[in-house]
Amino acid sequence: MPLFDSKKLLILAGPCSLENEKVVRSVAEKLISIRAKYPELNLVFKGSFDKANRTSIAGGRGTGLEEGLALHALVKKDYGLPCVTDVHDASQCAPVAEVCDVLQIPAYLCRQTDLLLAAAATGKTVNVKKGQFLSPNDMVHVVGKLKHGGAAEIWQCERGATFGYNNLVVDMRGFPIMAKNGYPVILDATHSVQLPGAGGGKSGGQREFVPTLSFAALAAGADGLFLETHPDPDNALSDGPNMVPLDELEALLAKCLAFWKLARSA
Repeated sequence: MPLFDSKKLLILAGPCSLENEKVVRSVAEKLISIRAKYPELNLVFKGSFDKANRTSIAGGRGTGLEEGLALHALVKKDYGLPCVTDVHDASQCAPVAEVCDVLQIPAYLCRQTDLLLAAAATGKTVNVKKGQFLSPNDMVHVVGKLKHGGAAEIWQCERGATFGYNNLVVDMRGFPIMAKNGYPVILDATHSVQLPGAGGGKSGGQREFVPTLSFAALAAGADGLFLETHPDPDNALSDGPNMVPLDELEALLAKCLAFWKLARSA
C-alpha cells in the first residue's frame, strides 16, 4: 500500500541525527499528538543513524546503523509512525528496509547508480534528494534509474541549489518541473536554509526562513515537506541552526496545512 496519499499533506519530521532514546521519544510523542489534531497530515518520523557528509571530521554523525535501526523499530512499535532514514551505500539498503518504510538518498549521492538500484530493489519507498548541483530537469534521469530498479514508490525532494559559497537558493519553478516526472515532490525546508560550511568546520543555518520557504513551496505545488526538529536545536548533535524547535512545530504545521489547502482550492 503506497505511503503517499494525495489527500493529505506529507510531512517527514524528526531530528537530523539520531542521538538517544529520550530525543526520539520526545519527537515521536509530539508527532502523534499533532497527528491526532490534524488528520490531514501524513506524518513520517525521520532520523539519520549516520550523517556521513559532515563538514569536519569532528562533526557529529549519529548512533550508527544497529542502534539507529533499533530506535526506528521503537518508533514504529510504540508510536505507530512510519519511518525514514538515509542510506549511504548499497550494502545498507537491505538491513534498513527490514525496519524502515522509506529509504532516503542523500543529495550528494543522488546520481550514484548502484545505490539507487539497491534502494529500489528493496520494494520500499525511496525519497531521493535532488543534489545541490542538479537542475530540476535533471531529476528525470534520477527517477529513471529508480524506475529501472523497480522502485515501488518514488518521492522527489528539493533541498536547494548551491548559490555561490556557503549559501543555497530554492527555485520555485522546480516543483512543477519535477512534478512532470509523475511522482510527488517535497521541499526539504530545513536543509534549504542551511549555510553549508559557514559555521567554522560545520554548517550554519537560518531557521527563521523555514516558514517562508515552506509556504512558498506549498503555493508552488509541493506535495509535502521535510522538516528537521529537535527539543533543543542549539545543542543538537548536528544541523542545529536550521532545525525547527520542537515546541514550535505544531504551530508551523498548522499554517502549512492552511497554505496547502488554499493552493489546492485555487
